[in-house]
Amino acid sequence: MPTYSPSPAYVDHGPYRLGVLLVNSGTPDSLTPGGVRSFLRRLLRDRRTIEVSRAIWCWILYFIILPLRPIGVVPKYRRVWTPEGSPLAVISARLREALEARLTQEHGEAVAVELGMLYSSPDVATGLARLRQRGAQKIIVLPLFPQYSGTTTGATYDQVGRALRDWRFLPELHYVLDYAVDERFIAAVSDSIAAHRSFHADGAHLLFSFHGIPASYVADGDPYERKCHATATAIAARLGLSGDDWSMSFQSRVGRAKWLAPYTEDTVKQIAGRGVKVLDVVCPGFAIDCLETIDEMGVEAAETFHKAGGETLRYIPALNDGPAQVEVLAGLVAAHARQRP
Repeated sequence: MPTYSPSPAYVDHGPYRLGVLLVNSGTPDSLTPGGVRSFLRRLLRDRRTIEVSRAIWCWILYFIILPLRPIGVVPKYRRVWTPEGSPLAVISARLREALEARLTQEHGEAVAVELGMLYSSPDVATGLARLRQRGAQKIIVLPLFPQYSGTTTGATYDQVGRALRDWRFLPELHYVLDYAVDERFIAAVSDSIAAHRSFHADGAHLLFSFHGIPASYVADGDPYERKCHATATAIAARLGLSGDDWSMSFQSRVGRAKWLAPYTEDTVKQIAGRGVKVLDVVCPGFAIDCLETIDEMGVEAAETFHKAGGETLRYIPALNDGPAQVEVLAGLVAAHARQRP
């Protein structure tokens, strides 16, 4: 018979609350090779991230990637690191506070919001434990991944399931599958783009850049590519853009396997080659700015665009912890709070 360790102490008493767990991928806990290595190890060991045979992949991971990759990645994190820490961690904490304040304003003291990171701290198990300590008996799991993918939302389901495996008293659970074409989300991103382009003068080409995944995952049934197209198309339509006014691509490719195409780096070069001098880039797959947006787009893609003949690449920030993001998430919470299991 397997032996199960009891869940952390929980006293069944009121007042009972609605709990919201905001989930994101995570970030290194420190600006050191060790901190980056720990984050990469947790990320790349997940079968949702890499579906290669474990025997082959673990050898590659522990003897090639983990010893070498942090050396090149640490300088990139150094470029985006703030005095308070990693942008993703800092902004996520502010978003948690802002959303809880917004929901408390609407529902009184009956709502608790916590963070759970897939591959860093506080992890998903910690976030759930904090919600239970605060009296949450109905929990809405809200992955901050607008477009569903098994690599992100699927990983969220896995980790929530593992965390609750040993709980004696399970909460009522609701999952937000995604919000790729949610009207509030589309309006918020569209308004952000419109405000940016109005301030900087319109006329630039608009590129939607999404985080890539291996093409084989989509071939095997992952709906992520379709979800990304739906988001970009909805935003472009709301902005009144014609087909020549915008493009879509996928960034952050790792390794030599074929990933979703076109790749952002190639697309940026092609756009510059067409004589476009000013390029606006938005990444509506990222709820919060991080290394992949601030540095990969704001620095590396900008350099690529300039070298290919372009003049200015303008990165449009994510919704982050702004009022528009808070309203989008509050709307999703309200919709799921009314549902029954």
